[in-house]
Amino acid sequence: MRTKIAIIGGGLSGLYAAYRLEQQGITDYILLEARTQLGGRIMDFTNLSQTTKNNFDLGPTWFWPEFQPQLNAIINTLNLEAFAQYDQGNTLVERSHTQPPTTMRGYTHAPTSMRLKGGMGTLINALHAKLSNKQIVTGALVKSITHQNSNIEVNFSTSSTADNKVNVEHVMLALPPRLAVSQITFTPALPSNLVTQWQNTATWMAPHAKYIAVYDTAFWREQALSGSARSSVGPMAEIHDASNPEGQAALFGFIGIPADDRKHISNEDLITHCRAQLVRLFGAQAATPKADIIKDWAKDSLTATSLDTHATNTHAPAPDITAQNGPWHQSLVGIGSEWAMQFPGYVAGAIEAASHGIEQYLATSN
Repeated sequence: MRTKIAIIGGGLSGLYAAYRLEQQGITDYILLEARTQLGGRIMDFTNLSQTTKNNFDLGPTWFWPEFQPQLNAIINTLNLEAFAQYDQGNTLVERSHTQPPTTMRGYTHAPTSMRLKGGMGTLINALHAKLSNKQIVTGALVKSITHQNSNIEVNFSTSSTADNKVNVEHVMLALPPRLAVSQITFTPALPSNLVTQWQNTATWMAPHAKYIAVYDTAFWREQALSGSARSSVGPMAEIHDASNPEGQAALFGFIGIPADDRKHISNEDLITHCRAQLVRLFGAQAATPKADIIKDWAKDSLTATSLDTHATNTHAPAPDITAQNGPWHQSLVGIGSEWAMQFPGYVAGAIEAASHGIEQYLATSN
């Protein structure tokens, strides 16, 4: 099989790269996504019904239009609806197991944290719907990329076939740099300084775990609470209202237990402790959610590597997107969010990095 471009990764950066290519009249590409669904770290928890009213974000949740105009413009172009993160009411602070939480006056975030109606997954679905090219393969795990005699061979496996090959002229890596060098064999080898840079670039969200509890009503609002809480007790260190404006109510929290320590705790036990924490904070009504879930990104082999287990929750500076010379120069380009200069790791970074990669491709291919 031969095509012009291979996009490795079907998250936001990969889909946006495909969208930008098609805007330029280029449909001669194949997109390979290792997961069985598109979206990458944009992932939904859909509760009770299959309507988007009850979608909750397991991955990124917020964006900031004032700071991220490029992302906001795309959201508007795709006619997606946004709403402000609920922050009306008081905030709770939990400092000790032996003392009740302290109620503090809430504060309004500036700039406003915005969410998409139906969750971030609506952005993935809208971009996918815009694509005319049907060469989008899910469940396709890329194993090796070989450059020889001006041809690049991408070898990948699927659930039905272990050995698939596609020959291309150009490869766009729409996955985290660290994951790329961990899971893909490059022949000839990438320059050692580039490998070092990519290995040292932490994958955003990889050390995180997120808990979501879904309820029929946002009962905490009746108590003049915003749903926001901070805790030095845990297991959740930070909690927010995750309710859908036209659907179910929910709370979500980031687990404060380090990824290394979470290896020794089952999800079932962690969920039990999260429920108990919500009861301590918000009362007995929190004890019986309609549904709840933990997404531990550190245990997701298509997101995290062993290096990410010890990572800090900081956005790393962007590494080089391509080799400075040699056969991989400009023929292999990183376009995942971690390669963004301004918003590395963020949703807006995926748009930024993909845009840069496409611009560079157009400039060098003419």
